[in-house]
Amino acid sequence: MTDEFEVNDSPAAPAAGEKLQKVLARMGLGSRREVEGWIAAGRVSVNGQRAELGCRVDNMDQISVDDRPLRRDLSTEVVRRVMLYNKPEGEVCTRDDPEGRPTVFDRLPRLKHGRWINVGRLDINTSGLLLFTTDGELANRLMHPSWQMDREYAVRVMGEVDDEMIERLKEGVMLEDGPAKFTDIVSSGGEGINRWFHVCLMEGRNREVRRLWESQGVRVNRLKRVRFGPVFLGAELPVGRWRELKQNELDALSMEVGLEPIALPAMKTSDKEKLQRLARKPSMHQARQPRSGRKPTRSR
Repeated sequence: MTDEFEVNDSPAAPAAGEKLQKVLARMGLGSRREVEGWIAAGRVSVNGQRAELGCRVDNMDQISVDDRPLRRDLSTEVVRRVMLYNKPEGEVCTRDDPEGRPTVFDRLPRLKHGRWINVGRLDINTSGLLLFTTDGELANRLMHPSWQMDREYAVRVMGEVDDEMIERLKEGVMLEDGPAKFTDIVSSGGEGINRWFHVCLMEGRNREVRRLWESQGVRVNRLKRVRFGPVFLGAELPVGRWRELKQNELDALSMEVGLEPIALPAMKTSDKEKLQRLARKPSMHQARQPRSGRKPTRSR
């Protein structure tokens, strides 16, 4: 008598549903990285049971965050909006500041569903381009190193800068948290020991631009982000103002990180007019801006 074994060569069926962190990110609750932290900390449950990283959910599952059930509206889970903001110096990139300082969220329009997720951060003394989105998956991809979203800054440094220093900064230097470098450095004017440069890097580590220059014994006294990936900060957006990406701009940004374009939600005429009035409202922070010196000129 022989034993017979049935061999199943067919591939395993794909797991049902979507990963929990992806669903929560798409709902605009936070970036995927933020949501993964909530799950690891035990703040998220599915059908009354503590969730684990990697678990999958479908439309019938009840998800709760901090014991508060989420109201899932499938029509709002796929809304993708992106806001450009010209950050002034003096604002912090947090929702609630214990010191009572103004935050980058103070002037953004309120959302009926989801929330604005900031794509990266700028320190309190850095001005310029910030991106916000309602789509956590888009935020995750824009910030993830694998998508190679370079950042460009206009920077004014005080100190002697020579060709050897520029080459060292492009080849790479060792900082306290690891090696770092600029992918490009272009001189853009200035006089004496105060000179302007446009610099690019691929990461968004804390104070990385400042620390790179400081490693060479020079000090940064003005810093402004002017580009994030394919998105530029145009002269039409004054300090402290925001504008929303148009459909063609949003589609191009989505495809840049491998996402299928999604149509912007239809908006009532009254809501659209209200949004336009808010966008034109003068910023309370403009009066506090320091007087700028000579503006850098772009050169390529």
